Amino acid sequence: MTGIDQRLSVHSVTFHGATLREFCSLWDSLGARRLSLIDTQLADPALAGAVAAGGYSVESVFHLFSSTDGLRRVIASAAAVDARVVYMLTGGRGERSWEDAAGMFCDAVHPCLEEARQAGVALAIENASGLYADIHIAHTLADTLELAESAGLGVCIDLFHCWTEAHLNTLLDRALPRAELIQLSDYVLGDRALPARAVPGDGAIPLESLIAHALAGGYRHGFDLELIGPRIAEEGPLEASRRGCAQVTEILSRVEER
Repeated sequence: MTGIDQRLSVHSVTFHGATLREFCSLWDSLGARRLSLIDTQLADPALAGAVAAGGYSVESVFHLFSSTDGLRRVIASAAAVDARVVYMLTGGRGERSWEDAAGMFCDAVHPCLEEARQAGVALAIENASGLYADIHIAHTLADTLELAESAGLGVCIDLFHCWTEAHLNTLLDRALPRAELIQLSDYVLGDRALPARAVPGDGAIPLESLIAHALAGGYRHGFDLELIGPRIAEEGPLEASRRGCAQVTEILSRVEER
């Protein structure tokens, strides 16, 4: 097999702390042309030039929501590099009930919906572990869907955080019309070394069947590898990313040959 599937990106958090020049070298080493960025990277004045020179496309931008004005700024910056989607954590709920926090988030995001549409930038929220309750309220895929439907947003499906949920295929069927990004990593049973992510193919998550289900359900966007934690650090982020991209490329090839 030569090259990686061009639907793949590797999340910038995998190489946390790298400079833009180092990121470009890493992306080129992997053969990746879709980028998954963090909103702080948009502030680098050299980013747009690097994206154009490298022939990259910005698949996604992560944003930790804190205010309407902050999201507006991220939408404008994301549009400047032709980013396809900004996906978010919602901010924490403090002492509020889930329902009250969800209502406040929906109200705060609502003024940005038309601006994002006009800018050509999709907006989404992701499901994330309850360990991030200080900065997020949507943890199960079911809760994420309820919030996304209420807010008029898309979803970023992180399979690492939802693969154990009951009725997952049914949830995916409900989510796929809103799905803007699917994030991939793996989990080795018994690993307690948080965040406990592993290279796709090294663990127990049934990635091939889940990817097949998503594609059969009409999913046509990218697959983003988010590789962090002790296992990734021990192997080295670049080598782990290289193996992960190769593994997922093979999975996509097998699925599409069926």
